[in-house]
Amino acid sequence: MLTDWLALPGAADRLARWSELAGLDLVRLGTSAGAEELRPTQVAQPLLTAAALLSGRAVLAGAAPRAVCGHSVGELSALALAGVLTDDESMVLAAGRGRLMAWAAAARPTGLVAVLGASVDPQALLAAGLELATVNAPGQVVLGGPMEALEAWTPPPGVRVRRLDVAAAFHTSAMAPAVDGFARLVAELSPRDARCDVVANADGAVLRDGRTLLDRLVTQLTSPVRFDLCLGAFPPADTVELAPAGVLAALLKRARPDLRVTALRSPDDLLVSA
Repeated sequence: MLTDWLALPGAADRLARWSELAGLDLVRLGTSAGAEELRPTQVAQPLLTAAALLSGRAVLAGAAPRAVCGHSVGELSALALAGVLTDDESMVLAAGRGRLMAWAAAARPTGLVAVLGASVDPQALLAAGLELATVNAPGQVVLGGPMEALEAWTPPPGVRVRRLDVAAAFHTSAMAPAVDGFARLVAELSPRDARCDVVANADGAVLRDGRTLLDRLVTQLTSPVRFDLCLGAFPPADTVELAPAGVLAALLKRARPDLRVTALRSPDDLLVSA
């Protein structure tokens, strides 16, 4: 995830500082660790944030973006690139968020499943003990809940269901134990207003007020990611998915064919995005 980006000027120094802030060896984790070691959310969140920040700063080269949008933990690096947070502050939040969500996950076994090819009835989900965790696009949703409820749930005919390899039911009520602790971390910061539009996960709203954006990070822990609404708010301009990239770029190309989308998988892709 980080091997190629380490070759950029200053990247090693930034990763060393972020490793201290996160309490993790991000260089080792991002270059040689195995998949099982990266799976815990307290590891994955700082690592994903580091990759997004390195690639984001490289593609911007000191300029301001026209708009940013982060998917779940990606909102932290998006707020840094928008100037609401510093890069170091976004790393501190990523590490704290990861630890708190891991602690919440340990309270009860929960999980997520991707559901493709159908809409879902929220009332029927509640009756089955499940919750909506993400809507990536119409007919492409993620459901979460206790493992026993997921195993007992019978999807509608013709619907494809895939279990996601995650630690818990993120963006559902399963994350409620993490809310107070994360709210305290957020309250310690003094955010700045964004220097560009920020498309928010909760509802696709386009915002710039720094305190509102930070407060929304807290409520988003237990609220669904509505990326389908974010897609409609994207400005008609060239769009870049920051590292580690690929999944969202593919989604954007299907949902917004009017956009030229580049997935930044390595520094070589910077030439494509220029």
